[in-house]
Amino acid sequence: FIILKSLDTLKYGVRTGHPRFFNQLSSGLDVVGLAGEWLTSTANSNMFTYEVSPVFVLMEEVLLKKMQNIVGWLEDEGDGIFCPGGTISNLYSILLARYHFYPEVKTRGMGALPQLALFTSEHSHYSLKKSAAVLGLGTDNMVMVKCDERGKMISAELEAAIVSTKKKGLVPIYVNATAGTTVYGAFDPLNDIADICHRHSLWMHVDAAWGGGLLISDRHRMKLQGIERAWSVTWNPHKMMGVPLQCSAILVKKRGLLKECNELGAEYLFQKDKHYDVSYDTGDKSIQCGRHVDAFKFWLMWKAKGSEGFEAQINKCLENAEYLYDQLQRRTDFKLVFDSKPEHCTVCFWYTPPSLRCLPAGPEKEAKLHQLAPWIKARMMEKGSAMVGYQPLGGKVNFFRCVLSNPATQQEDIDFLLDQIVQLGQYL
Repeated sequence: FIILKSLDTLKYGVRTGHPRFFNQLSSGLDVVGLAGEWLTSTANSNMFTYEVSPVFVLMEEVLLKKMQNIVGWLEDEGDGIFCPGGTISNLYSILLARYHFYPEVKTRGMGALPQLALFTSEHSHYSLKKSAAVLGLGTDNMVMVKCDERGKMISAELEAAIVSTKKKGLVPIYVNATAGTTVYGAFDPLNDIADICHRHSLWMHVDAAWGGGLLISDRHRMKLQGIERAWSVTWNPHKMMGVPLQCSAILVKKRGLLKECNELGAEYLFQKDKHYDVSYDTGDKSIQCGRHVDAFKFWLMWKAKGSEGFEAQINKCLENAEYLYDQLQRRTDFKLVFDSKPEHCTVCFWYTPPSLRCLPAGPEKEAKLHQLAPWIKARMMEKGSAMVGYQPLGGKVNFFRCVLSNPATQQEDIDFLLDQIVQLGQYL
């Protein structure tokens, strides 16, 4: 009975590991990672103390040090923790920035602080605004900085926004730069942003949830030049590195700050007279108590395939994105949202059916084009043939946003997607 019900669940669910699932930033199915998840569930351990998770705690420390080294930080600096997703990792960055500048907030609350201002690009992930709301800073105080046509933050606009905010009486403390935006896959100019943060003494965070995996690739890591100058970094191995959900890390340059910010020293967990080095009790670095073991599956995958294996699959995904870009350029029935080559694994485009090609540009054509992508996606889902995302952005009507983060995807899968879009949309 249990086996039959489990099979039914999979039958009617979405096969996110399928090579024609282009819908989300995390996709694919790594069997080594799956084996790691099984073992983790079998152990049923909690990550708050070394005494109950000795092996997993040490594995997490090894992985975090490796990731900090890849970011470019020195051996004696850096800290971190695995979190339940990139949103929580980004929330930690703001929490730590606020505590760094105003440690009294921990005991006295927001009423003891001036009105703070934070900055991020208009193409950044919505978790930044959400974190500002959760932490009581207010979404109005998260200043959205203008981007260029490619989706990159304009550094001159950031500087102007900081100066303007100071004149209004607010106190800037934090800038988020994005390495791999959710929609366009754009990389903000990290070195320029780091220079501005240095001049104004601001905390610089890099949200590399989507783009962090490119640090493993010698071919693509230059897109994140300057990330080593950040004070904190979000990196989601469950995206480009294909680790099963969830696996996200917040990396912090200042060692000890995580614990100072979050420590409350519950005596039933964090006794000081234990028979081992209690610095391995990592629970007080976290805002959680119970914490899932997210490190083991990642550690096992890294052991199995090595950095070279991760690099090969990351390069393959970028090659797939370039292939799709090239195919779209060759066809007159498709149009790219922006003409430049994709920096990452997201490719954005419109399909124009024959019935709309003769219509002059204007509101009527835009309105009909806006309805097209949702309709085609719905038919694909009903057939079970493929899944691809769509969305509007700013003044742009709905376009397809194809994510190519599964290394199992082949060129014929990409060709199939385009053929499906044409087949379903040509008579509309």
